[in-house]
Amino acid sequence: MPLFKNNFWEQNPFVKIVLAFAIGIILQWYFQPALQLIVIILVAALASLFLFFLLPFFKKYKYRFTTGIAVMLAFISLGALLSIKKDIRNAKDWLGHYYKSGDALVFTIDEPLIEKTKSYKTTGQANYVIAADTSKLIKGKVIFYFQKDSSLHLSYGDKIIFTKPLQEIKNTDNPGGFDYKRYSLFQGITHQVYLKPADYMVLNEKSKSPFKEFIYNGREKVLGILRKYIHGNRELGLAEALLIGYKNDLEQSLVQSYTNTGVVHIIAISGLHLGLIYWLLGLFFKPLKNKKNAKWLRPLLIIAGLWLFSFLAGAQPSILRSALMFTCIILGESFSRKTSIYNTIALSAFILLCINPFWLWDVGFQLSYAAVLSIIIFMRPIYNWFYIKNKALDFIWKMNAVTLAAQILTVPLGLYHFHQFPNLFMLTNFLAVPLSSLIVLGEILLCIVSFIPFIANFIGKLIWGMIWVMNTYIEKIESISFSLWDALQINIAQALLLLLFAIGLSYWLIEKSVPGLKAALFSLLAFISIRSFSLIESNAQQKIIVYNVPQKSAIDFIDGRSYKFLGDSDLLANGFARNFHLKPSRTLLRITDNNSLTGFMINNNYISYRNKKILLIDTATYYEQNTERPEIDLLIISKSPKLYLQTLTKAIHIKQVVFDGSVPVWKTKYWKADCDSLRIPWHDVSTNGAFVLKL
Repeated sequence: MPLFKNNFWEQNPFVKIVLAFAIGIILQWYFQPALQLIVIILVAALASLFLFFLLPFFKKYKYRFTTGIAVMLAFISLGALLSIKKDIRNAKDWLGHYYKSGDALVFTIDEPLIEKTKSYKTTGQANYVIAADTSKLIKGKVIFYFQKDSSLHLSYGDKIIFTKPLQEIKNTDNPGGFDYKRYSLFQGITHQVYLKPADYMVLNEKSKSPFKEFIYNGREKVLGILRKYIHGNRELGLAEALLIGYKNDLEQSLVQSYTNTGVVHIIAISGLHLGLIYWLLGLFFKPLKNKKNAKWLRPLLIIAGLWLFSFLAGAQPSILRSALMFTCIILGESFSRKTSIYNTIALSAFILLCINPFWLWDVGFQLSYAAVLSIIIFMRPIYNWFYIKNKALDFIWKMNAVTLAAQILTVPLGLYHFHQFPNLFMLTNFLAVPLSSLIVLGEILLCIVSFIPFIANFIGKLIWGMIWVMNTYIEKIESISFSLWDALQINIAQALLLLLFAIGLSYWLIEKSVPGLKAALFSLLAFISIRSFSLIESNAQQKIIVYNVPQKSAIDFIDGRSYKFLGDSDLLANGFARNFHLKPSRTLLRITDNNSLTGFMINNNYISYRNKKILLIDTATYYEQNTERPEIDLLIISKSPKLYLQTLTKAIHIKQVVFDGSVPVWKTKYWKADCDSLRIPWHDVSTNGAFVLKL
């Protein structure tokens, strides 16, 4: 196993470099050390390296360890500095430094509009902020939602001007919820705005990048061919995703089926697709290999083809990583140099992180590198478990060995990010991987022969049939009761311990290394200890959570690992809304539904739970004044009731007010003012995130 050789670090210097670089990125994001400190460390490290090169040869050998530390510190500092530079909020001309509500803004539409249920969505680059007859050049990226209107004729490159206030992107801040604000920031997006036709004006000026326009036009042509010859919405949506990564037409339920069965990776454009393109280009340009004068042209054409496909597919981190890796391999072969695959992968990761250091948090980035490394390290030992003479059976076993190998390092990351494990992933990958490869090849052929209608029609029907078979097979597997192990909750420390356990155990099995076994056992013991402690905490928890769900009422009463839900019934019927807003919290807290929750009593809109008295008001209610005012620990206001807090407090004593997500903003404004005048603490979930009361 090459990874565990003693001279691994000397043979793969870029592995050390990319690790140090990643550490710098992480330290900067979570701890934000002062810029002056980072610069001092960088200068000191570079000065140490300069002095090292001035030393005599025998002294260099003596101080080589110190030099290694200086190199690591230099790249840690560079990673931190690049993170600071890449964060749009640190740019001097960022729109957030100059923009005030009411100012006019000029933006350029940055990409083609995408149709949503009630609007069109796109992104825009900031150009100017105009205030008091003065304009200022600014930078920044914003998400635009345009109201659906027959007169909407916006396209990539159009410039618009508007005065409607930008809204800062915020999280729902529900426990365990997705950090959408950070996700957007890592793409340079900090604000959003919803515009009606009367809110903006299209300027005559346009701003287009010839390269971007070529890419968008190319994607539209490919999509046009697929939409013409592949029928069926579900099949077409998957065909678009498989070939060029266009996911706007994918059914959410179908994506969930692929996720639940462990084959969602075939939808994400990655090394599988680049490998097919590389193989096809290699075959097509094979004649150039034997021609001395044109021999140099072959690798250039293959690299150009790989990168063209990568950009057409949306330049996602996973495909850029694959394109970079194949580029390094091709160049190495062209110069007749044997390079270490680990060094090649580390080099591609380093270049990607230089482009965008925040890709380090991208789930696809993490899983793609984990899968590639896992296959490189473990595929051959797993394949050698059995010797099969029959070539067909041997090929089948090889494909399964690849699938098994890929799981070793990706499972801990998958559990951490997705909180589930597909128990039947071997069955689904056995058919989905080869069949999806055939589908991609068929789609490429369809694009090539699209000018011959009768051939294109035949190929389109064939592709439709293969996708239908794959979708049907995946959904049948998903319907098996034990196909998915769901609601698994591990933290980052547990995920790292599982990774260390897998590596240590593999090291022991393959290299017969006792230290590997000790590391594995220690990691397993630490994992079990942390998990046991978290389970004990879960069993003892007692909470009330008022969730931040836009225009909905949602409350969980929690006792140990059980909960009772009160709120809008249509929220439970909406699978996407339930999974997005409620499921992450319930997975994090390890709770399951229990209608007969101990200590929970409800009478009309009065709730008693664990010695706490809760009043839920969602309709107009009259309360008579009382000299002995009953005490209410928590008043939850929902919907839009006719309610006067000044009058209500004469009848009851209120300790805390919570406005849930269904309350109109304009009413909340008045009730907040009443609470302030009455000195009653209030919490608005729409602006402050979910309300969590620990009992």
